[in-house]
Amino acid sequence: MARPRPSDQRFSPAAAAATHPFSGRFEPADEEFVIEHTYPAYMIPDLFTVAPPVRDALVTATSRAQDKTVDICLPFLSGEDDVFKYNEHGVPRLNKTNHIKFLHRSLEPLPGGFILMDASRPWFLYWSLSAMTMLGEDVSVYKDAIIETVRSMQNETGGFGGGGGQLSHLATTYAVVLALALVGAEEGFEIVDRKAMWRWICSLKQPDGGFQVGVGGEEDIRGAYCAAVIVTLLNLPLDLTPESPAWTAGSDKNLFSGLAEYVKRCQTFEGGISGQPNAEAHGAYAFCALGCLSILGDPRRIIPRYLDVPRLISWLSSRQYAPEGGFSGRTNKLVDGCYSHWVGGCFPLIEACFNTPSNKQAGMKSDSASPKKLPPASESLFSREGLIRYILCCCQEPSRKGGLRDKPGKAADAYHSCYVLSGLSSAQHQWELTSSVEGDLTGGQMDSVWNVLPYLEDDVQIFDHGDRVLPIHPVYAIPLQHQQAIRSYFLAKEGF
Repeated sequence: MARPRPSDQRFSPAAAAATHPFSGRFEPADEEFVIEHTYPAYMIPDLFTVAPPVRDALVTATSRAQDKTVDICLPFLSGEDDVFKYNEHGVPRLNKTNHIKFLHRSLEPLPGGFILMDASRPWFLYWSLSAMTMLGEDVSVYKDAIIETVRSMQNETGGFGGGGGQLSHLATTYAVVLALALVGAEEGFEIVDRKAMWRWICSLKQPDGGFQVGVGGEEDIRGAYCAAVIVTLLNLPLDLTPESPAWTAGSDKNLFSGLAEYVKRCQTFEGGISGQPNAEAHGAYAFCALGCLSILGDPRRIIPRYLDVPRLISWLSSRQYAPEGGFSGRTNKLVDGCYSHWVGGCFPLIEACFNTPSNKQAGMKSDSASPKKLPPASESLFSREGLIRYILCCCQEPSRKGGLRDKPGKAADAYHSCYVLSGLSSAQHQWELTSSVEGDLTGGQMDSVWNVLPYLEDDVQIFDHGDRVLPIHPVYAIPLQHQQAIRSYFLAKEGF
Protein backbone atom coordinates (compact mmCIF):
# COMPACT_ATOMS: atom_id res chain seq x y z
CA MET A 1 0.00 0.00 0.00
CA ALA A 2 1.32 3.44 -0.87
CA ARG A 3 1.79 5.89 1.97
CA PRO A 4 3.52 9.25 2.20
CA ARG A 5 7.07 9.16 3.48
CA PRO A 6 7.60 11.59 6.37
CA SER A 7 9.83 14.44 5.27
CA ASP A 8 12.26 13.98 8.19
CA GLN A 9 12.66 10.21 7.83
CA ARG A 10 13.41 7.86 4.99
CA PHE A 11 13.48 4.10 5.09
CA SER A 12 16.91 3.01 3.88
CA PRO A 13 17.02 0.25 1.25
CA ALA A 14 20.46 -0.65 2.54
CA ALA A 15 19.06 -1.15 6.02
CA ALA A 16 16.18 -3.20 4.63
CA ALA A 17 18.63 -5.48 2.88
CA ALA A 18 20.70 -5.82 6.06
CA THR A 19 17.74 -7.10 8.05
CA HIS A 20 16.22 -9.15 5.24
CA PRO A 21 15.47 -12.72 6.41
CA PHE A 22 17.73 -14.17 3.70
CA SER A 23 20.58 -11.75 4.32
CA GLY A 24 21.96 -13.86 7.16
CA ARG A 25 21.38 -11.01 9.63
CA PHE A 26 18.25 -11.39 11.73
CA GLU A 27 19.04 -8.86 14.44
CA PRO A 28 17.15 -5.54 14.35
CA ALA A 29 19.03 -2.77 12.60
CA ASP A 30 20.20 0.13 14.69
CA GLU A 31 17.67 2.96 14.48
CA GLU A 32 20.34 5.52 13.68
CA PHE A 33 21.33 3.41 10.69
CA VAL A 34 17.78 3.37 9.37
CA ILE A 35 17.10 7.11 9.74
CA GLU A 36 19.97 8.34 7.58
CA HIS A 37 19.00 11.39 5.58
CA THR A 38 16.25 13.86 4.90
CA TYR A 39 14.31 13.33 1.67
CA PRO A 40 11.15 14.85 0.27
CA ALA A 41 7.87 13.10 0.96
CA TYR A 42 6.87 10.95 -2.03
CA MET A 43 3.89 8.70 -2.56
CA ILE A 44 5.82 5.57 -3.56
CA PRO A 45 4.50 2.09 -2.75
CA ASP A 46 6.90 0.10 -0.57
CA LEU A 47 7.04 -2.53 -3.33
CA PHE A 48 9.33 -0.21 -5.30
CA THR A 49 11.58 1.03 -2.49
CA VAL A 50 12.80 -2.05 -0.60
CA ALA A 51 14.52 -5.31 -1.44
CA PRO A 52 12.27 -8.21 -2.49
CA PRO A 53 10.49 -9.81 0.48
CA VAL A 54 11.19 -13.34 -0.81
CA ARG A 55 14.53 -14.55 -2.08
CA ASP A 56 16.13 -17.87 -2.91
CA ALA A 57 18.76 -18.56 -0.26
CA LEU A 58 21.01 -20.25 -2.83
CA VAL A 59 23.65 -17.75 -3.94
CA THR A 60 24.62 -18.06 -7.61
CA ALA A 61 26.10 -15.85 -10.29
CA THR A 62 22.53 -15.18 -11.42
CA SER A 63 21.35 -14.15 -7.96
CA ARG A 64 24.37 -11.89 -7.47
CA ALA A 65 23.66 -10.17 -10.78
CA GLN A 66 20.03 -9.72 -9.74
CA ASP A 67 21.04 -8.25 -6.38
CA LYS A 68 23.39 -5.83 -8.13
CA THR A 69 20.59 -4.76 -10.47
CA VAL A 70 18.28 -4.08 -7.52
CA ASP A 71 21.03 -2.06 -5.81
CA ILE A 72 21.57 0.20 -8.83
CA CYS A 73 17.85 0.70 -9.45
CA LEU A 74 16.63 1.39 -5.90
CA PRO A 75 18.11 4.90 -5.55
CA PHE A 76 16.36 5.96 -8.76
CA LEU A 77 13.07 4.29 -7.79
CA SER A 78 13.19 5.74 -4.26
CA GLY A 79 13.88 9.29 -5.41
CA GLU A 80 17.22 9.33 -3.62
CA ASP A 81 19.51 10.10 -6.55
CA ASP A 82 20.64 13.60 -7.37
CA VAL A 83 20.05 13.65 -11.13
CA PHE A 84 16.27 13.95 -11.45
CA LYS A 85 13.57 16.20 -10.10
CA TYR A 86 10.66 14.05 -8.94
CA ASN A 87 6.93 14.73 -8.76
CA GLU A 88 4.81 13.88 -5.72
CA HIS A 89 4.70 10.21 -6.78
CA GLY A 90 8.48 9.95 -6.89
CA VAL A 91 8.55 9.93 -10.70
CA PRO A 92 10.67 12.26 -12.89
CA ARG A 93 9.46 14.03 -16.00
CA LEU A 94 9.98 12.46 -19.41
CA ASN A 95 12.74 14.63 -20.87
CA LYS A 96 11.32 14.77 -24.37
CA THR A 97 13.55 17.60 -25.56
CA ASN A 98 16.83 15.83 -24.81
CA HIS A 99 15.55 12.49 -26.08
CA ILE A 100 14.47 14.03 -29.40
CA LYS A 101 17.88 15.66 -29.82
CA PHE A 102 19.54 12.30 -29.15
CA LEU A 103 17.38 10.59 -31.75
CA HIS A 104 18.11 13.21 -34.38
CA ARG A 105 21.81 12.58 -33.78
CA SER A 106 21.20 8.84 -34.26
CA LEU A 107 20.25 9.58 -37.88
CA GLU A 108 23.43 11.56 -38.55
CA PRO A 109 26.74 9.98 -39.68
CA LEU A 110 27.89 7.74 -36.84
CA PRO A 111 31.41 7.14 -35.46
CA GLY A 112 33.61 4.48 -36.99
CA GLY A 113 32.85 1.98 -34.24
CA PHE A 114 29.32 1.64 -35.60
CA ILE A 115 30.63 -0.22 -38.62
CA LEU A 116 29.77 -3.35 -36.64
CA MET A 117 26.13 -2.34 -37.08
CA ASP A 118 26.38 -1.90 -40.84
CA ALA A 119 23.86 -4.68 -41.56
CA SER A 120 21.37 -3.02 -39.18
CA ARG A 121 21.06 0.34 -40.91
CA PRO A 122 17.32 -0.10 -41.66
CA TRP A 123 16.80 -0.69 -37.96
CA PHE A 124 18.42 2.62 -37.04
CA LEU A 125 15.94 4.30 -39.37
CA TYR A 126 12.94 2.59 -37.79
CA TRP A 127 14.12 2.89 -34.17
CA SER A 128 14.89 6.60 -34.44
CA LEU A 129 11.83 7.58 -36.49
CA SER A 130 9.47 5.51 -34.33
CA ALA A 131 10.80 6.93 -31.08
CA MET A 132 10.61 10.51 -32.34
CA THR A 133 7.06 9.96 -33.58
CA MET A 134 5.96 8.72 -30.15
CA LEU A 135 7.50 11.86 -28.63
CA GLY A 136 5.43 14.03 -30.98
CA GLU A 137 8.24 15.01 -33.36
CA ASP A 138 7.48 15.54 -37.06
CA VAL A 139 9.70 13.09 -38.96
CA SER A 140 8.46 13.95 -42.45
CA VAL A 141 11.57 16.14 -42.85
CA TYR A 142 13.50 12.90 -43.34
CA LYS A 143 11.31 11.77 -46.25
CA ASP A 144 13.75 12.39 -49.10
CA ALA A 145 16.76 11.06 -47.20
CA ILE A 146 14.90 7.90 -46.16
CA ILE A 147 13.72 7.22 -49.71
CA GLU A 148 17.21 7.52 -51.16
CA THR A 149 18.74 5.45 -48.38
CA VAL A 150 16.35 2.52 -48.64
CA ARG A 151 16.42 2.60 -52.45
CA SER A 152 20.06 1.54 -52.27
CA MET A 153 19.18 -1.43 -50.03
CA GLN A 154 16.57 -3.02 -52.32
CA ASN A 155 17.62 -6.11 -54.26
CA GLU A 156 16.38 -7.01 -57.74
CA THR A 157 15.40 -10.43 -56.41
CA GLY A 158 13.11 -8.78 -53.85
CA GLY A 159 13.33 -7.49 -50.32
CA PHE A 160 15.79 -5.20 -48.59
CA GLY A 161 19.20 -5.95 -47.11
CA GLY A 162 20.95 -4.20 -44.25
CA GLY A 163 22.79 -2.04 -46.78
CA GLY A 164 23.71 -1.80 -50.42
CA GLY A 165 24.87 -5.14 -51.84
CA GLN A 166 23.73 -7.11 -48.79
CA LEU A 167 21.37 -10.09 -48.93
CA SER A 168 17.68 -9.46 -48.33
CA HIS A 169 16.40 -10.36 -44.87
CA LEU A 170 12.86 -10.32 -43.49
CA ALA A 171 13.91 -8.33 -40.41
CA THR A 172 15.58 -5.51 -42.35
CA THR A 173 12.75 -5.53 -44.91
CA TYR A 174 10.24 -5.18 -42.05
CA ALA A 175 12.24 -2.21 -40.68
CA VAL A 176 12.37 -0.53 -44.12
CA VAL A 177 8.61 -0.88 -44.66
CA LEU A 178 7.84 0.61 -41.25
CA ALA A 179 10.34 3.45 -41.78
CA LEU A 180 8.62 4.32 -45.08
CA ALA A 181 5.26 4.23 -43.32
CA LEU A 182 6.52 6.60 -40.61
CA VAL A 183 7.70 9.29 -43.03
CA GLY A 184 4.37 8.89 -44.85
CA ALA A 185 5.59 9.40 -48.39
CA GLU A 186 3.61 7.86 -51.24
CA GLU A 187 6.64 8.30 -53.49
CA GLY A 188 8.47 6.21 -50.91
CA PHE A 189 5.82 3.51 -51.09
CA GLU A 190 6.31 3.40 -54.85
CA ILE A 191 9.99 2.47 -54.67
CA VAL A 192 9.05 -0.93 -53.22
CA ASP A 193 9.16 -3.55 -55.98
CA ARG A 194 6.09 -5.46 -54.79
CA LYS A 195 6.21 -8.14 -57.46
CA ALA A 196 9.82 -9.00 -56.65
CA MET A 197 8.95 -8.78 -52.93
CA TRP A 198 6.12 -11.27 -53.39
CA ARG A 199 8.31 -13.74 -55.26
CA TRP A 200 11.05 -13.40 -52.65
CA ILE A 201 8.68 -13.99 -49.71
CA CYS A 202 7.22 -17.00 -51.51
CA SER A 203 10.76 -18.40 -51.72
CA LEU A 204 10.99 -18.15 -47.91
CA LYS A 205 7.69 -19.96 -47.20
CA GLN A 206 8.36 -23.46 -45.83
CA PRO A 207 6.25 -26.65 -46.09
CA ASP A 208 5.71 -26.72 -42.30
CA GLY A 209 3.97 -23.33 -42.39
CA GLY A 210 6.81 -21.09 -41.21
CA PHE A 211 9.21 -18.72 -42.98
CA GLN A 212 12.95 -18.53 -43.31
CA VAL A 213 14.30 -15.06 -42.54
CA GLY A 214 16.39 -15.18 -45.71
CA VAL A 215 17.00 -17.59 -48.56
CA GLY A 216 18.79 -20.54 -46.98
CA GLY A 217 18.58 -18.90 -43.55
CA GLU A 218 17.05 -19.95 -40.26
CA GLU A 219 13.32 -20.51 -39.90
CA ASP A 220 11.86 -18.89 -36.79
CA ILE A 221 8.98 -16.95 -35.39
CA ARG A 222 10.61 -13.62 -36.23
CA GLY A 223 10.16 -14.58 -39.86
CA ALA A 224 6.51 -15.47 -39.24
CA TYR A 225 5.72 -12.06 -37.73
CA CYS A 226 7.80 -9.98 -40.15
CA ALA A 227 6.34 -11.78 -43.18
CA ALA A 228 2.78 -11.26 -41.91
CA VAL A 229 3.40 -7.54 -41.38
CA ILE A 230 5.03 -7.05 -44.80
CA VAL A 231 2.41 -9.03 -46.70
CA THR A 232 -0.53 -7.16 -45.15
CA LEU A 233 0.92 -3.63 -45.25
CA LEU A 234 1.96 -4.02 -48.89
CA ASN A 235 -1.20 -5.98 -49.80
CA LEU A 236 0.78 -8.76 -51.48
CA PRO A 237 -1.05 -11.70 -53.08
CA LEU A 238 -1.37 -14.76 -50.87
CA ASP A 239 -0.91 -17.16 -53.79
CA LEU A 240 2.33 -19.13 -53.86
CA THR A 241 4.67 -19.16 -56.81
CA PRO A 242 5.53 -22.62 -58.23
CA GLU A 243 9.12 -21.99 -57.14
CA SER A 244 8.13 -21.75 -53.47
CA PRO A 245 9.33 -24.64 -51.26
CA ALA A 246 5.78 -24.81 -49.88
CA TRP A 247 4.01 -24.96 -53.26
CA THR A 248 2.25 -28.18 -54.17
CA ALA A 249 0.46 -28.59 -57.48
CA GLY A 250 -3.30 -28.73 -57.09
CA SER A 251 -3.36 -27.67 -53.43
CA ASP A 252 -4.99 -24.57 -51.95
CA LYS A 253 -1.95 -23.70 -49.82
CA ASN A 254 -0.93 -20.05 -49.72
CA LEU A 255 1.51 -17.77 -47.90
CA PHE A 256 -0.37 -18.04 -44.62
CA SER A 257 -1.34 -21.71 -44.76
CA GLY A 258 -0.14 -23.54 -41.65
CA LEU A 259 1.36 -20.38 -40.13
CA ALA A 260 -0.88 -20.34 -37.06
CA GLU A 261 -0.06 -24.02 -36.47
CA TYR A 262 3.65 -23.16 -36.69
CA VAL A 263 3.17 -20.46 -34.04
CA LYS A 264 1.34 -22.93 -31.82
CA ARG A 265 4.28 -25.37 -31.97
CA CYS A 266 6.55 -22.64 -30.62
CA GLN A 267 4.80 -22.44 -27.24
CA THR A 268 7.00 -24.08 -24.59
CA PHE A 269 6.29 -26.09 -21.45
CA GLU A 270 6.74 -22.87 -19.43
CA GLY A 271 3.96 -21.16 -21.36
CA GLY A 272 6.21 -18.70 -23.17
CA ILE A 273 7.10 -18.67 -26.85
CA SER A 274 10.38 -19.84 -28.35
CA GLY A 275 11.97 -18.76 -31.60
CA GLN A 276 11.56 -22.27 -33.00
CA PRO A 277 9.70 -25.33 -31.72
CA ASN A 278 11.43 -26.97 -28.73
CA ALA A 279 13.71 -24.03 -27.90
CA GLU A 280 13.88 -21.56 -24.97
CA ALA A 281 11.02 -19.14 -24.38
CA HIS A 282 11.86 -15.47 -25.00
CA GLY A 283 9.85 -12.29 -24.52
CA ALA A 284 10.41 -10.93 -28.03
CA TYR A 285 9.15 -14.18 -29.53
CA ALA A 286 5.98 -13.94 -27.45
CA PHE A 287 5.24 -10.57 -29.02
CA CYS A 288 5.98 -11.94 -32.49
CA ALA A 289 3.61 -14.86 -31.89
CA LEU A 290 0.74 -12.70 -30.65
CA GLY A 291 1.30 -10.12 -33.38
CA CYS A 292 1.37 -12.76 -36.09
CA LEU A 293 -1.83 -14.42 -34.90
CA SER A 294 -3.56 -11.05 -34.56
CA ILE A 295 -2.86 -10.41 -38.25
CA LEU A 296 -4.06 -13.85 -39.34
CA GLY A 297 -7.47 -13.58 -37.70
CA ASP A 298 -9.66 -11.92 -35.09
CA PRO A 299 -7.43 -11.92 -31.97
CA ARG A 300 -10.41 -12.75 -29.75
CA ARG A 301 -10.77 -16.08 -31.52
CA ILE A 302 -7.42 -16.97 -32.97
CA ILE A 303 -5.17 -16.33 -29.95
CA PRO A 304 -6.98 -18.71 -27.57
CA ARG A 305 -7.48 -21.17 -30.41
CA TYR A 306 -3.76 -21.67 -31.00
CA LEU A 307 -2.14 -20.70 -27.68
CA ASP A 308 -2.64 -21.77 -24.09
CA VAL A 309 -3.43 -18.24 -22.90
CA PRO A 310 -3.44 -18.86 -19.10
CA ARG A 311 0.03 -20.42 -19.27
CA LEU A 312 1.27 -17.63 -21.50
CA ILE A 313 -0.06 -14.99 -19.09
CA SER A 314 1.64 -16.81 -16.22
CA TRP A 315 4.98 -16.78 -18.04
CA LEU A 316 4.67 -13.15 -19.12
CA SER A 317 3.68 -12.06 -15.61
CA SER A 318 6.72 -13.81 -14.20
CA ARG A 319 8.92 -11.55 -16.33
CA GLN A 320 7.95 -8.45 -14.32
CA TYR A 321 10.11 -7.96 -11.25
CA ALA A 322 9.87 -6.01 -8.02
CA PRO A 323 11.24 -3.66 -6.89
CA GLU A 324 12.42 -2.71 -10.39
CA GLY A 325 9.00 -2.81 -12.08
CA GLY A 326 10.46 -3.62 -15.49
CA PHE A 327 10.50 -6.84 -17.49
CA SER A 328 13.13 -9.46 -18.17
CA GLY A 329 13.20 -11.33 -21.47
CA ARG A 330 13.79 -14.86 -20.22
CA THR A 331 13.58 -16.91 -17.05
CA ASN A 332 16.34 -16.00 -14.54
CA LYS A 333 17.47 -12.98 -16.57
CA LEU A 334 17.70 -9.32 -15.59
CA VAL A 335 15.25 -6.52 -16.34
CA ASP A 336 16.02 -4.64 -19.53
CA GLY A 337 14.25 -1.56 -20.85
CA CYS A 338 13.68 -3.05 -24.32
CA TYR A 339 11.36 -5.70 -22.86
CA SER A 340 9.03 -2.88 -21.90
CA HIS A 341 7.83 -3.43 -25.47
CA TRP A 342 8.65 -7.05 -26.23
CA VAL A 343 6.91 -8.30 -23.07
CA GLY A 344 4.86 -5.27 -22.03
CA GLY A 345 3.50 -4.99 -25.57
CA CYS A 346 2.01 -8.48 -25.31
CA PHE A 347 -0.49 -7.47 -22.65
CA PRO A 348 -2.50 -4.93 -24.69
CA LEU A 349 -3.19 -7.67 -27.25
CA ILE A 350 -4.26 -10.17 -24.59
CA GLU A 351 -6.25 -7.59 -22.61
CA ALA A 352 -8.06 -6.46 -25.76
CA CYS A 353 -9.22 -10.03 -26.28
CA PHE A 354 -10.55 -10.22 -22.73
CA ASN A 355 -12.07 -6.77 -22.40
CA THR A 356 -13.99 -6.53 -25.67
CA PRO A 357 -17.76 -6.81 -24.97
CA SER A 358 -18.32 -9.26 -27.83
CA ASN A 359 -15.95 -11.64 -26.07
CA LYS A 360 -18.88 -12.66 -23.92
CA GLN A 361 -20.71 -13.98 -26.95
CA ALA A 362 -17.75 -15.05 -29.12
CA GLY A 363 -16.95 -18.72 -29.27
CA MET A 364 -13.40 -18.92 -27.95
CA LYS A 365 -11.43 -22.06 -28.65
CA SER A 366 -8.31 -23.41 -27.06
CA ASP A 367 -7.96 -25.68 -30.07
CA SER A 368 -9.87 -26.40 -33.23
CA ALA A 369 -12.22 -28.84 -31.53
CA SER A 370 -13.20 -27.71 -28.02
CA PRO A 371 -14.76 -24.28 -27.41
CA LYS A 372 -13.40 -22.25 -24.52
CA LYS A 373 -14.43 -18.76 -23.48
CA LEU A 374 -12.00 -16.23 -22.01
CA PRO A 375 -13.41 -14.39 -18.99
CA PRO A 376 -13.30 -10.59 -19.16
CA ALA A 377 -10.28 -9.07 -17.37
CA SER A 378 -11.50 -6.90 -14.50
CA GLU A 379 -8.16 -5.07 -14.25
CA SER A 380 -4.83 -4.75 -15.99
CA LEU A 381 -2.95 -8.03 -16.36
CA PHE A 382 0.39 -6.39 -15.52
CA SER A 383 1.58 -3.61 -13.23
CA ARG A 384 1.37 -0.57 -15.43
CA GLU A 385 2.54 1.56 -12.53
CA GLY A 386 5.60 -0.61 -12.04
CA LEU A 387 6.57 -0.41 -15.71
CA ILE A 388 6.02 3.35 -15.84
CA ARG A 389 8.17 3.81 -12.73
CA TYR A 390 10.97 1.68 -14.18
CA ILE A 391 10.94 3.55 -17.49
CA LEU A 392 10.81 7.09 -16.12
CA CYS A 393 13.10 6.49 -13.15
CA CYS A 394 15.63 3.99 -14.48
CA CYS A 395 15.63 4.08 -18.29
CA GLN A 396 16.18 7.76 -18.96
CA GLU A 397 19.74 8.94 -19.58
CA PRO A 398 19.94 11.67 -16.92
CA SER A 399 22.59 13.79 -18.63
CA ARG A 400 21.92 16.41 -21.29
CA LYS A 401 22.87 13.80 -23.89
CA GLY A 402 19.37 12.29 -23.68
CA GLY A 403 18.14 8.95 -24.99
CA LEU A 404 16.78 5.90 -23.20
CA ARG A 405 18.65 2.86 -21.93
CA ASP A 406 18.49 -0.70 -20.68
CA LYS A 407 19.00 0.22 -17.00
CA PRO A 408 21.14 2.56 -14.86
CA GLY A 409 24.80 2.21 -15.73
CA LYS A 410 24.09 1.33 -19.38
CA ALA A 411 24.46 3.71 -22.33
CA ALA A 412 21.43 5.07 -24.17
CA ASP A 413 20.92 3.98 -27.77
CA ALA A 414 18.31 4.18 -30.53
CA TYR A 415 17.18 0.56 -30.03
CA HIS A 416 16.33 1.02 -26.36
CA SER A 417 14.90 4.50 -26.99
CA CYS A 418 12.39 3.00 -29.43
CA TYR A 419 11.30 0.00 -27.41
CA VAL A 420 11.32 1.72 -24.01
CA LEU A 421 8.97 4.37 -25.40
CA SER A 422 6.84 1.68 -27.08
CA GLY A 423 6.47 0.02 -23.68
CA LEU A 424 5.58 3.34 -22.09
CA SER A 425 2.91 3.83 -24.75
CA SER A 426 1.47 0.39 -23.99
CA ALA A 427 1.34 1.16 -20.26
CA GLN A 428 -0.29 4.56 -20.76
CA HIS A 429 -3.00 3.40 -23.17
CA GLN A 430 -5.49 0.60 -23.65
CA TRP A 431 -6.64 -0.86 -26.94
CA GLU A 432 -10.05 -2.31 -27.70
CA LEU A 433 -11.34 -4.29 -30.66
CA THR A 434 -14.36 -2.31 -31.77
CA SER A 435 -15.73 -4.70 -34.38
CA SER A 436 -15.74 -8.40 -35.02
CA VAL A 437 -14.08 -9.65 -38.18
CA GLU A 438 -15.16 -12.98 -39.53
CA GLY A 439 -12.87 -15.38 -41.31
CA ASP A 440 -9.12 -15.33 -41.45
CA LEU A 441 -6.29 -14.25 -43.68
CA THR A 442 -5.71 -17.69 -45.14
CA GLY A 443 -8.71 -17.01 -47.32
CA GLY A 444 -8.17 -13.34 -48.12
CA GLN A 445 -7.14 -9.98 -46.69
CA MET A 446 -8.94 -8.70 -43.62
CA ASP A 447 -8.42 -6.19 -40.84
CA SER A 448 -9.40 -6.07 -37.21
CA VAL A 449 -10.66 -2.66 -36.15
CA TRP A 450 -8.86 -1.21 -33.13
CA ASN A 451 -9.66 1.77 -30.92
CA VAL A 452 -7.25 3.33 -28.43
CA LEU A 453 -7.96 5.25 -25.23
CA PRO A 454 -5.78 6.62 -22.44
CA TYR A 455 -5.55 4.25 -19.49
CA LEU A 456 -7.04 6.36 -16.69
CA GLU A 457 -7.03 4.19 -13.56
CA ASP A 458 -5.85 6.20 -10.54
CA ASP A 459 -2.88 3.98 -9.68
CA VAL A 460 -1.39 4.59 -13.14
CA GLN A 461 -1.69 8.39 -13.10
CA ILE A 462 1.71 8.84 -11.49
CA PHE A 463 3.20 10.77 -14.41
CA ASP A 464 2.63 14.38 -15.37
CA HIS A 465 0.20 15.20 -18.17
CA GLY A 466 2.93 16.23 -20.60
CA ASP A 467 4.70 12.90 -20.20
CA ARG A 468 2.15 10.86 -22.10
CA VAL A 469 3.55 9.58 -25.41
CA LEU A 470 1.56 8.90 -28.56
CA PRO A 471 -0.12 5.50 -28.88
CA ILE A 472 1.15 2.91 -31.34
CA HIS A 473 -0.77 0.14 -33.07
CA PRO A 474 -0.57 -2.91 -30.77
CA VAL A 475 0.28 -5.24 -33.68
CA TYR A 476 2.31 -3.14 -36.14
CA ALA A 477 4.17 -1.02 -33.54
CA ILE A 478 3.68 2.27 -35.42
CA PRO A 479 0.96 4.89 -34.87
CA LEU A 480 -2.44 3.80 -36.17
CA GLN A 481 -2.69 6.58 -38.75
CA HIS A 482 0.61 5.53 -40.34
CA GLN A 483 -0.45 1.87 -40.46
CA GLN A 484 -3.76 2.85 -42.04
CA ALA A 485 -2.11 5.15 -44.59
CA ILE A 486 0.28 2.57 -46.05
CA ARG A 487 -2.30 -0.22 -45.87
CA SER A 488 -4.97 1.89 -47.62
CA TYR A 489 -2.52 3.02 -50.30
CA PHE A 490 -1.71 -0.52 -51.38
CA LEU A 491 -5.28 -1.81 -50.97
CA ALA A 492 -6.30 0.76 -53.57
CA LYS A 493 -3.78 -0.51 -56.13
CA GLU A 494 -4.81 -3.12 -58.67
CA GLY A 495 -2.13 -5.70 -59.39
CA PHE A 496 1.54 -4.87 -59.21
